[in-house]
Amino acid sequence: MVRQITQAGITAFILIMALYTSTVGAHGKVAMEEDSCMRRIGENMIHLSAYQPQADEDGHYCTDIPKAGNTILVIDLVDPSLRDMPIGMKVIKGSKADEGETVTNMRPTLYQDGVINTQSVLDQGKYFIQITAEGVPPLNYEYHLRVEMVNYAEVFRASIGPVVGLLLTTILGYKLIRSRRFRDWIASRRSKRN
Repeated sequence: MVRQITQAGITAFILIMALYTSTVGAHGKVAMEEDSCMRRIGENMIHLSAYQPQADEDGHYCTDIPKAGNTILVIDLVDPSLRDMPIGMKVIKGSKADEGETVTNMRPTLYQDGVINTQSVLDQGKYFIQITAEGVPPLNYEYHLRVEMVNYAEVFRASIGPVVGLLLTTILGYKLIRSRRFRDWIASRRSKRN
């Protein structure tokens, strides 16, 4: 019985660690093609990074920005051909391009160095970033930002491992307490005391 409980405990521990480590993913350790901050149209790729030095000097974000306030948006033109065409950018408060208030509107310009940056004050809520490259045909990239909002999917993913671990521990504890060997062991300990 003790051997079975030990095996079940080890199995539960391995399962919990596998679930928990799968939820720990950093932005910087993702392949370029799988990075949620990358946008691709054909062979053309761009990358968005958002910075808030007043909140976190080292942090950079993509879609979920932790605090409202001064935000630096940096667009990297990954594909060199984008550096030879005018690129414009709009930041709109809301979920769609035709809805909401325009926070930032940068007219199309050439960016030979491949970096577009702007600074905006973002309040709590949803934002839509539209980047337009005036090529033939025109290219449109879109980003949706969430500023100072709870991401319930991440909360769920982060809590699933501990919840499964607690459930497995509870089941193992219940089976141990209900086992005949455990009751016999408790009875023998009581009889030795008396």
